[in-house]
Amino acid sequence: MNYKTIKSLSLAVVLLAVASCAPKHSEVTGGAQHGDIIPLPVEYSTQPVGITTEVLKQLPERVRISESALRQHLNGKQLTDWQLKSAYWLEVGKRGVKIIAADPEGVFYARQSLKMMASCDTAVAYCTILDYPRFRHRGILLDESRHYQGMAFVKKQLEMMALLKMNRFHFHLVDNPGWRLQIDAYPRLTQLTAWRPVAEFWDWEVDEIGGDFVEEGTPDAYGGYYTKQDIAELLAFADERHIEVIPEIEMPGHNYETIAAYPELACSLSDRPDKREVCPGKESTYQFFEKVLLEVFDMFPSPYIHIGGDESGKRNWELCPDCQARMKAEGLKSVEELQSYMIRRIERFAHDHGKRIIGWDEILEGGLAPDATVMSWHGTEGGLQAIAQGHDVIFTPTRYYYLDYHQDSTQYRAVGHYLPLEKVYSFDPLAEAIPDSAAHHVLGVQGNLWTEWVREAWHAEMQLYPRAFAIAETGWSPASRIHYPDFERRASAFAAVAHDMGYTVYGQPREE
Repeated sequence: MNYKTIKSLSLAVVLLAVASCAPKHSEVTGGAQHGDIIPLPVEYSTQPVGITTEVLKQLPERVRISESALRQHLNGKQLTDWQLKSAYWLEVGKRGVKIIAADPEGVFYARQSLKMMASCDTAVAYCTILDYPRFRHRGILLDESRHYQGMAFVKKQLEMMALLKMNRFHFHLVDNPGWRLQIDAYPRLTQLTAWRPVAEFWDWEVDEIGGDFVEEGTPDAYGGYYTKQDIAELLAFADERHIEVIPEIEMPGHNYETIAAYPELACSLSDRPDKREVCPGKESTYQFFEKVLLEVFDMFPSPYIHIGGDESGKRNWELCPDCQARMKAEGLKSVEELQSYMIRRIERFAHDHGKRIIGWDEILEGGLAPDATVMSWHGTEGGLQAIAQGHDVIFTPTRYYYLDYHQDSTQYRAVGHYLPLEKVYSFDPLAEAIPDSAAHHVLGVQGNLWTEWVREAWHAEMQLYPRAFAIAETGWSPASRIHYPDFERRASAFAAVAHDMGYTVYGQPREE
């Protein structure tokens, strides 16, 4: 059948970590059985016999990249181009492994399924799998502004995302308490506002007013940032795992740190009631963000740039002479329209450089930029409004997907809302009265880990897992396969595996 071997993350590498504990005979009864994969495949059939992982890694892996061959296994199922790119057919038998895919990405996902099966048992059942994703955006946000975790931590989470077939990493790099990305045109962003004198976010932010920053190199300064070399290394690591990294550069709000580094970007007021919004009336504000974005565009190949747009206090703009002059010159009737003016202008700049913008659902205020994608976080209402206007949407509603929320009431610090695994799993973005004709505007789902209350790496992982398992399954598996009791069984089994892999997982013992 003209099979060929693909070297990247080969079968032997995939199985090496679990082979040492396997028994020495080749065919065994049982092994990882039906449903032991997260996310659950589209079609998955097993036999009551299997093969040990040690023997399996010694048998040939036959890989064929052929769209026509894959379509024979699809049996007439019509996939979109992006689904076809990720799709695969996998067979495990006594003679080894066969993989058929239309693209190397599909081969990668087949191997991730095999890796997960092998990690859950010392043997893998003979099986056949046909699989492809439900949504194109299956994401996780990590807030690195409030607490900087660094390279090793991010790589570790990218590894787990890949195993769960999640493919979008939303890198929240800038916000009021810290700027975490090297920008050559504006070195003060990292020389000063990547560092603060206290580690705890709530010790730094008092009465909703940010604290001081300190110069890089100050003894006991807390913080850090990613150099351009760091970003290149992370992107190469993510690309090997078919994960797209989407950076977020906040504007016009959440810019306390920006103004601390460059005070001239604030509104021209002697007594500013708000100190977190840049001035959208000044031309220098646009010059600043355009220079920043040019460097960000050079660093990140993603077609998207997230520009925030959320929670902007607008009292300064009502008083600022520069903002009022801008509104008069542009014929804007409200400060909401002034924000929309800024978002639209940044979108045009992004388009000129081959990028599209994503914004939180507040960018609907004052009129939505023509080609913007909306990240619906207050609930689903903003997303539904954007879809009705013909825009793409990513659902990340707080009551389902904010992973800084509590999983219980007493054990550790978290935002005081209760978000157990079952509730995370219950969200279906297409159960929101979205007509079939508009369903293509739902790009997918994303869990957000904000870190106001989350300083330590172990705590961050405990907030992510196992709830990220549920988001992964919602993003990948068909709605017809969604069934919480079965998922709970699989999640419990894989939580123990993830713990053994070195992750801190809620409900599993925590290593001190």
